[in-house]
Amino acid sequence: MSCGIALSVTLMFAAASPADGQATFMPASVSAPVSVAQEPMFAEIVERARRLKAAADGFRQAPGLDAAPAPVALNGFDHFQAEIADLAALDMQGHLELARRGTDGDLKCILKGIAQDLPVRMKEFADARSGAQQKAALAEMAYLLNDNVEVITAPPKPPA
Repeated sequence: MSCGIALSVTLMFAAASPADGQATFMPASVSAPVSVAQEPMFAEIVERARRLKAAADGFRQAPGLDAAPAPVALNGFDHFQAEIADLAALDMQGHLELARRGTDGDLKCILKGIAQDLPVRMKEFADARSGAQQKAALAEMAYLLNDNVEVITAPPKPPA
């Protein structure tokens, strides 16, 4: 059910009052949605994002990166870049899986956003003209990777 329809139905029931004093319709208690964090695909996203965040933090600590007037070649960065692309594809798979299930929650949308933002952050790194700009791009990547972990592992909230 879309958010707009759910809100309309809720308001309709809230506004309705029995004219003859009969009991009103009371929906059964709504339980919190089930967490997907333990499902294999989502657990893999969390594991990869944690590992890649640690790698991004490591690259940010490269000696002399802050002071480098030009971009710095970082050892192992090509592999990191390929893994970021793989994670973006996996995030999109997570989005599509939740959409297939008919999930109408924030996680579905956030995973799609992360899948789209990861390549943008990689482009920011590629376009950097100095070590300081590279470090800033890596910081943004680390924040995004951390968000990737937190949105999946956060306890789901019941619909409002």
